[in-house]
Amino acid sequence: MTDHAPSISRRTLCGGLAAAGLAASSNAAWAQGQKYPSRTISVVIPTGQGGGAERLARAFDDAWSKSLGQQFEYSFHPGAAGQIGYELFVKRRQRDGHNMLFGNMGAEMIMYAIQKPDYKFPEDFIYFGRTDIDDSCIFVKRDSPYKDLKSVVDAAKKKTLNVAVSRIPHPASIGLLALGDATGSKYNLIPYGGGNPTYIAVLNGEAEVGALPITGVLSLNDRLRVLGVFNRENIFAKETDNAPTVNSVFNTNIPDLYSSRAWAIHTQWADANAGHFEMLQKTAEEAHKSAVFKDAFEKSGAPTEALRYGDRKICTDYALAMVDLAKRYEKVLSAQK
Repeated sequence: MTDHAPSISRRTLCGGLAAAGLAASSNAAWAQGQKYPSRTISVVIPTGQGGGAERLARAFDDAWSKSLGQQFEYSFHPGAAGQIGYELFVKRRQRDGHNMLFGNMGAEMIMYAIQKPDYKFPEDFIYFGRTDIDDSCIFVKRDSPYKDLKSVVDAAKKKTLNVAVSRIPHPASIGLLALGDATGSKYNLIPYGGGNPTYIAVLNGEAEVGALPITGVLSLNDRLRVLGVFNRENIFAKETDNAPTVNSVFNTNIPDLYSSRAWAIHTQWADANAGHFEMLQKTAEEAHKSAVFKDAFEKSGAPTEALRYGDRKICTDYALAMVDLAKRYEKVLSAQK
């Protein structure tokens, strides 16, 4: 497997433009007084099935579906670091409030800045319901010969280490590249299209090291071991045998690199249906506070300390900050393609 993002033809990306135009015209049918939602909510997840995004979304909709009175159904569209899923959502899904996207704002806004797709944020879609803050970490399998961060960097100074990541444009990938720049170590980032295949690549030895958001790694704590985190503090010190921060080990100044997953919807629908959108935001916030969500999330093996709600403004500010961060590291990210 190479670390090149798969190419996408113009026909693939733009084939839905006509459909998108028809979808836009359907908005007029949704007056403020009509019942909403009136049918199943269809959700695009721009990564593979079985990863952290799916587990988190399904735990959340256990609570949210009760408030909305409708069920959720999911489709998974990995590829091109998430671009395929976003293109599908923006251009081919009806803008009627019954279609959403559940994405990783950190990774996917980095993709947006680096790959420069022809949809626009926030003109075409908006994030409105952040579910979590998930610090990036470096991890290995439990029986790995690498026992700490220093042993990884020492090895990577002698030979290029293969590192499994969910995708190249990702906060965790930026962390590895920045660490390499700071220490003279070398890493070959290999994207696997989601958390689950990334874990498997490390567990079966296909990659020597992995870099991902920490909560999914902790759900496999019996088989994977966190060596360090890209943050000023490891809030999961107890669960990670006091794994240190990368900056504390190497006296570096790498910025905090965390992911935040969030629900997204078409901007056009939200602006045209203020009442319905307000209800959607209110019920999302209530679902996040509910014991139903927290219990379902905890049963997935992930720590509830990562759960942090964020509204549309918080999401937009974070998304735009990730675009700025991606531009800062664009040279090293592009070099990996």
